[in-house]
Amino acid sequence: MAASKPVEPDTGTGLPRWQVALLVGTPIVLGVGAIYLWNRSRTKQTRAKGSGERKTPEGSASPVQGQDAAKDNPEPNLSPLDKAQAAKNKGNKYFKAGKYENAIRCYTEAISLCPTEQKSDLSTFYQNRAAAYEQLSKWTEVVQDCTKAVEFNPRYIKALFRRAKALEKLDNKKECLEDVTAVCILEAFQNQQSMLLADKVLKQLGKEKAKEKYKNREPLMPSPQFIKSYFSSFTDDIISQPLQKGEKKDEDKDKEGEAVEVSESSGYLKAKQYMEEENYDKIISECTKEIDSEGRYTAEALLLRATFYLLIGISTAAEPDLDRVINMKDANVKLRANALIKRGSMYMQQQQPLLSTQDFNMAAESDTRNPDVYHHRGQLKILLDQVDEAVSDFDECILLRPDYALAQAQKCFALYRQAYTGNNPSQVQIAMDGFEAVIKRFPKCAEGYALYAQALTDQQQFGKADEMYDKCIELEPDNATTYVHKGLLQLQWKQDLDLGLDLISKAIEIDNKCDFAYETMGTIEVQRGNLDKAIDMFNKAINLAKSEMEMAHLYSLCDAAYAQTEVARKYGLKPPTL
Repeated sequence: MAASKPVEPDTGTGLPRWQVALLVGTPIVLGVGAIYLWNRSRTKQTRAKGSGERKTPEGSASPVQGQDAAKDNPEPNLSPLDKAQAAKNKGNKYFKAGKYENAIRCYTEAISLCPTEQKSDLSTFYQNRAAAYEQLSKWTEVVQDCTKAVEFNPRYIKALFRRAKALEKLDNKKECLEDVTAVCILEAFQNQQSMLLADKVLKQLGKEKAKEKYKNREPLMPSPQFIKSYFSSFTDDIISQPLQKGEKKDEDKDKEGEAVEVSESSGYLKAKQYMEEENYDKIISECTKEIDSEGRYTAEALLLRATFYLLIGISTAAEPDLDRVINMKDANVKLRANALIKRGSMYMQQQQPLLSTQDFNMAAESDTRNPDVYHHRGQLKILLDQVDEAVSDFDECILLRPDYALAQAQKCFALYRQAYTGNNPSQVQIAMDGFEAVIKRFPKCAEGYALYAQALTDQQQFGKADEMYDKCIELEPDNATTYVHKGLLQLQWKQDLDLGLDLISKAIEIDNKCDFAYETMGTIEVQRGNLDKAIDMFNKAINLAKSEMEMAHLYSLCDAAYAQTEVARKYGLKPPTL
């Protein structure tokens, strides 16, 4: 799909971010991906369990040694601890009967009777009183009592989780995240309930921070490699084509090997010249000149300016330009279709799939023989898990442009994904044979090798996957994302951390604006226990994010890493590392 960056970034291999997390052994929780990073062997050997609510107080409601819990007052010869236990048991009976105020009075009595050296018992009494306060929605009191419980028992899971839930109610997401992080670590990431809360809070924090950061961010032009890769996904796009013969001044038509000189009066033609020279920073201003002068190429200039607004992540500026082109009834139909594709992709990035689908359908109706429409709509359908429809769109694209290698490769990947997730071995093999046919027919298509490498990795054919990535690098040595995926392969295949990190560092050396490389490096550093370095990597990726949604995802990763640093500092808790 065409946008500043696809919803699951177009990394050159078709590998979604959640799968990147999976490759390095991350437990997956509802799309946030690398919330917390756990040892690979551990996640393979265990399953999430324990989804029950933690509502009941602790301790039996039956009599304890030397007491009759049915009596209102304990026997006078009982020890202070026995009296405290009796009061707690009485409170438990009231709790189970739904008489929470009475339960609170009993737990308070237990706390006052309990000797101060009995820390474990005091911790239980405070936690039980917090449970009663929770039933009355007295969140501040819940936090206070759970805090006392944790002071007496720093690894008290029930108290930490109850406090986390109360902090969420009080909108204290930062401390809520720290508590639920501690719970997840103590439970070895095996309790679905606590992991769901962590995921929920991380998403909320990420969205809040991204919303504020994104509206105040400085626009940043992507790397030339990214821009060229973006435009290469269009085959029927007027604005991305080189300057045509009729667009050049007569005296420049025979100047081979020199930059084309264009008429000073046409801002759009100058912008096209700057595109050929990879002088991208000047394109928006030149398009603006064309638009302001209402020149001959106003529609083209609007579309080109909108495209670069999308590339630098300013969708609010891109949308009005796209709207104008779409509503120009006398504009070239291919310009209008291209504008619809880009607006539809923008809507998908903004998580508005209905508007996105509507735009793609309008594009297909207005320009029925435009292969770009079907190619990019096919990618949309994959994101929406409508694989059959995606394959149909890729087929239509291929029918219109049989030599379009990228569409051929992506069709194979769609078929593979459908067969793999459906656990259909025979269809998986058909898809793998399809990849072989694509790379044989289109040996210069790097995307074909990259997508095949992903499928081979899924099938644990690591050696052949590595060969495919080598072919990608041979064809596109400046494609940073290929180095990232090859690095991840080394981690999964050989557990070669040094080689994996070297390859990802090479990606950053090639393209220091490759946010995917910084994000992946951060994910690995979390697993290594290098949380400060991980946070630094995530922050670099955040500053390079091209959409608010992508930024929110990165903030979630960063906040998760920061929460782990706080939990390590407060409680000495750390998950296993690589």
